[in-house]
Amino acid sequence: MSDHISIHAGSCLCGGVRLRITGPLAPVQVCHCVSCRKAQGTPFATNIPVDTAALQLQDDHGLVEEYESTPGKLRAFCRRCGSPIYSRRPDTPGVLRLRAGLLDEPVASAPDAHAFVGSGAGWWPRPDDGLPCFEGARPPGPLTRQG
Repeated sequence: MSDHISIHAGSCLCGGVRLRITGPLAPVQVCHCVSCRKAQGTPFATNIPVDTAALQLQDDHGLVEEYESTPGKLRAFCRRCGSPIYSRRPDTPGVLRLRAGLLDEPVASAPDAHAFVGSGAGWWPRPDDGLPCFEGARPPGPLTRQG
């Protein structure tokens, strides 16, 4: 048995917002919905659900700004460089969906599924990486491989 504690660090593009996660990471969630595409400016978003108790967010200059993109969903970004930081829902307290691209390598997590591929960008190929694909929302709970 190992006493090693997993620690991941990261930051926004300008470094004004820094973060540290203590403990294991959940799988990366890949979302192809229109809202995520517009918020990220990319064909999909890569998010990691993080327990807020495991996250230290350092924002010495008050750079984190939240925007309510849809009723009940807040998206946070750095006011200086525009990097998306996380999203959260007040109806699920204690959990942030951290943007995986903020983390410094190595990252001890990997994607486990694609959600909302039915509304994916027409100019981007449909995922064919062998991971489960859901036309809409990803079902709650852990995923199991078929076959």
